Amino acid sequence: MTSRIAEEQRLLEIVLENPVCRRIVDRAGDVGVSDWYLTAGGVFQTVWNHLDGRDLRAGIKDYDLFYFDRSDLSYDAEDRIIRKAEVLFRDIVEVVEVRNEARVHLWYEDHFGVPAVPFTSSTDAIDHFASTTCCFGITRDQGGTLRVYAPHGFDDLFDMVVRPNPVMAPREVYEAKTARWQTEWPRLKVIPWEVLT
Repeated sequence: MTSRIAEEQRLLEIVLENPVCRRIVDRAGDVGVSDWYLTAGGVFQTVWNHLDGRDLRAGIKDYDLFYFDRSDLSYDAEDRIIRKAEVLFRDIVEVVEVRNEARVHLWYEDHFGVPAVPFTSSTDAIDHFASTTCCFGITRDQGGTLRVYAPHGFDDLFDMVVRPNPVMAPREVYEAKTARWQTEWPRLKVIPWEVLT
């Protein structure tokens, strides 16, 4: 049985081989925010690409950099951080999407049709992804050590199994995402939403 530390190390080795992920993780601390994570597709889809023997950047729509700051929930405050990140990541061709997860409840219902409770941290936001297989994040602590957040473990990720997470995202979001992912990564085993009922 593989230890959690070994699985974390395997994840880090794979993800940081993607040059986009490496640059984001190496520079994110300079954005000037705390409680940040590289998360979502940039992490789990890099692993899928590695497992499929593809270019590590193939099929990844964007790279999500979450941070959490409830001191100012205005769009202007978030936009200042986004613009700072644009300068910091200006040599990255791919889309780096920077979002303050403390603001998500302000726009989520308009975008997805269901209300959202305010998140309490970046990891709380990661916990609410449409699939448990997406719930991964990489950050650096204040000492510069890389840390992995993986609340559901690593088995599904490395087995290319996608499992629904009904915490917040509606069924339609899960099904739309998995349909796109299966087109891009045909080896994925998608657990249907009905299994939850």
